[in-house]
Amino acid sequence: MPGPKHILIIRFSSIGDIVLTTPVVRCIRNTYGDNCVIHYATKKAFAGWLEQNTYIDHVHVLNEGESVFSFVKKIKKNFRIHAIADLHHNLRSLIIKWHFPFVPKASFPKLNIRKWLYVRFKWNTMPEVHVVERYFKAVEFLDVTYDGKGLDFFVSPEDEARAAELLAATDEYYVVTVGAKFATKALPEDKMTELVRNIPGKIILLGGKEDAEKARRIYENCPGKDIIDLCGKCSLGVSAAVVKNATHVYAHDTGLMHIAAAFNKPITLFWGNTTPRLGMGPFLAENAPQKPEFREVQGLSCRPCSKIGYAECPLGHFKCMREQDITR
Repeated sequence: MPGPKHILIIRFSSIGDIVLTTPVVRCIRNTYGDNCVIHYATKKAFAGWLEQNTYIDHVHVLNEGESVFSFVKKIKKNFRIHAIADLHHNLRSLIIKWHFPFVPKASFPKLNIRKWLYVRFKWNTMPEVHVVERYFKAVEFLDVTYDGKGLDFFVSPEDEARAAELLAATDEYYVVTVGAKFATKALPEDKMTELVRNIPGKIILLGGKEDAEKARRIYENCPGKDIIDLCGKCSLGVSAAVVKNATHVYAHDTGLMHIAAAFNKPITLFWGNTTPRLGMGPFLAENAPQKPEFREVQGLSCRPCSKIGYAECPLGHFKCMREQDITR
């Protein structure tokens, strides 16, 4: 009697992109149940919280400086892979697939040429589909389809307890994500300070160590506001636990926004140099209580200037964020 099917999913980075792959993982498990073993190939930085995902059996870590050839050798030494879903579709994933020549496999459509045309010439030929829907193209050969239940993010009991400790039994609060991987995705400091001043109730500032100074200045420039600044003070898992219990999340096009979507939170999303037409907006469950609120400056001929982002506005004016209406 044949054993379970070992299925390898590949997505090395980044936080948001990996969270967006979670419906594929869940739907593979729902389709095959105990008749499959799900493997996930990623970088070390993302392994910890992927290991919390109860649908995944094995997380394979590509360490910093490790060759892909060595990485594949470790997998092949311990497991026989029967199918590969490539949700990254880059040179590394191509090399991995090359090492499994007789294994059924598929990659998701990246649409790089269409993205380039949209960014470079503002010629939008992007289809009206989310990247999650495109991820499911890579598992059609496995007869796996989307179940309508949105994204997943699993928080450990330890991270839940630490978040509760940091929040000191706060019942209702609003999360503001301070930074983004690229500066052109985030509200400038003065705009974010204005946003914080206009939010009623308790506010939690979330972000990494790189956002700590910006958050400190926002805190100092909002005297009288009930603010807890957690930027650079907690792990991603703890931040996710904070987001999980928030009343509302104010975010940019970044990883914490996708985590908020995984918990079907009410989201206000400020779009800067990117646009939702690139297919990377919040992906909520079909029965989510409300749709996210998109805020973006209309009529700018320079948007989108990048599918990812820049350290500063290429044209110097940064109108996509500086002209945001924070008060409404």
